[in-house]
Amino acid sequence: MTFNASELKELKQQIITLIHHTAGSAPVIAISLLDIYSTRIKNYPSILEVIAVVKNFRPKLLSYVKFLNGQNVIISIVDQWVFERDIDRGFLGEAIACKLTFPYQSLYGERYLYSQELLLKKRLILESIENLSFDYPELIYHMQIKPQFFLYDVLFKRMRIFPLLAYEMSDMLDGNTLKDEKKALKSYNDALKQLETDNKIITHIDDYIVVSKEFVLQSQKPKVWLTNQIKSAPRTLFTSFFGIFPKILNITLQNTQAFIKTQKLNIQLLQPNINPNCYTINPQKYIFVPTSKGAVSLADKINLSQFTQKLFPNEKPENISVTAIGGVLNDIYLIKAQVNNNTERKIIVKRFKDWSGFKWFPLTLWSFGARAFTVSGKARLAKECATSEFLRLRGFNVPKILYVSHPQRLVFMEFIEGEDLSLSIKRLDAEPQRAKNSPELAHIKTVGTLFAKLHHYNMTLGDTKPENVIISKDNAIYLLDFEQATQDGDKTWDIAEFLYYAGHYLHPLPNNGIAEIITDTFIKGYLQGGGELNTIKKAKSPKYTRVFSIFTMPPIMLAITNTITKTKEDTHKTQNQ
Repeated sequence: MTFNASELKELKQQIITLIHHTAGSAPVIAISLLDIYSTRIKNYPSILEVIAVVKNFRPKLLSYVKFLNGQNVIISIVDQWVFERDIDRGFLGEAIACKLTFPYQSLYGERYLYSQELLLKKRLILESIENLSFDYPELIYHMQIKPQFFLYDVLFKRMRIFPLLAYEMSDMLDGNTLKDEKKALKSYNDALKQLETDNKIITHIDDYIVVSKEFVLQSQKPKVWLTNQIKSAPRTLFTSFFGIFPKILNITLQNTQAFIKTQKLNIQLLQPNINPNCYTINPQKYIFVPTSKGAVSLADKINLSQFTQKLFPNEKPENISVTAIGGVLNDIYLIKAQVNNNTERKIIVKRFKDWSGFKWFPLTLWSFGARAFTVSGKARLAKECATSEFLRLRGFNVPKILYVSHPQRLVFMEFIEGEDLSLSIKRLDAEPQRAKNSPELAHIKTVGTLFAKLHHYNMTLGDTKPENVIISKDNAIYLLDFEQATQDGDKTWDIAEFLYYAGHYLHPLPNNGIAEIITDTFIKGYLQGGGELNTIKKAKSPKYTRVFSIFTMPPIMLAITNTITKTKEDTHKTQNQ
């Protein structure tokens, strides 16, 4: 049903008069008309919804259906105190407040409604940021967020809670974006500006939003996550109840079959009239993370061959080959392509799998009591990207991340020509006579210094096996594999894993002293780089030695722990002299 200007004006006046009559002597604060049914299926009557806020209203909440000017109108009258608590903290599970997340017309109290809408939008924005912080604890620091994310995140989450909202949104979409997106974004942009000005929670950089470190740390507390999860239950209950109950009342006013066709209770009957794009809205396409080739959307999807074509758009890559090169807990591929003048390009691709079931069980047993591993593929991919960017910005040598597909859990990175540090250790073991002043030993000392610098930034890598260190052809040292990295993690684990895993490559007989030399050299590099003696000291604890004893022979383990003890004593002597 459509209205001309005079009919709509008359209808609005009837609504205002009815609200004042129902409120009696109680002051009417605001009246809003939800503008989401204006373009319904032709030849079927549409439904309008009205929310009225009344001061000191008794009862606190009243919902009923009226037939005004040939139009069904669902009217909800709510006490001002209840309404403002629903805005501020979801007192009714946002059953009333969430109506302001959809387009509406103010019939009375426009300034009041907009002020409450801003309060609601600020709270919902903070909730969205808190959820991102918990889902992507490392990556959140590097995210560049467009305001559209908050708009669609709010709408999409409410549609998941109450799927019948898809019907209401059908006529609001052009493709999978809102027809009047600019208008819908105004209140979100105003709310974001207030958050930036008043709370310093966010910062505008160009057209993007960046979240402050202080708020991220606050958001990652388990209590915050639990609070947000608890909110979902009443939100689901109340939204569903107040979304359907007034429509059930309307059955008494219309033929039941007509009601089913017009009032959304049978989603199958309405399915042909629902815009399928309602189900393809992905708010994460408005979140971007940096790579060496530019920012990439969190929702971007790409396969291996598509990426190769994208990476060399003007070079027409030929003879593209994709080879699996290993990986137990992840899939790892090497892409080779010939470009101009038969120049070969190499790219490493890592697919992050979820660790579950039997594959995860041995890892749990192995590290029980010493370290907890991140098992989610999504979370490990986020750690890889965030840590790589963190280290790159601070001058560490890391492979460039060329592209990321978060939906497919793929990361494409630069291939570093060189050899991993485990080969250097094996050479030292095979030729102990040349260990002193050897380049291999110099590399081990440099790695110790790099770990100390990492720990100075409170960054721990979590997987510090020597093969995750690459010595490039130009003698630069590159660090790899950051999927277990974290800030404020266990620094001693990094030390223990490197030393004891290095011992894994050594032959226990004959005892040529290489284990002691490697351990002593690494520790000197770590301490000279500013590392703490106590971090080294704890590496000989049974908490760590029992974990790595299944990889390294007992004589080597003993040589390493004895060297740690000796270094301790020598350091104390030097300090006391």
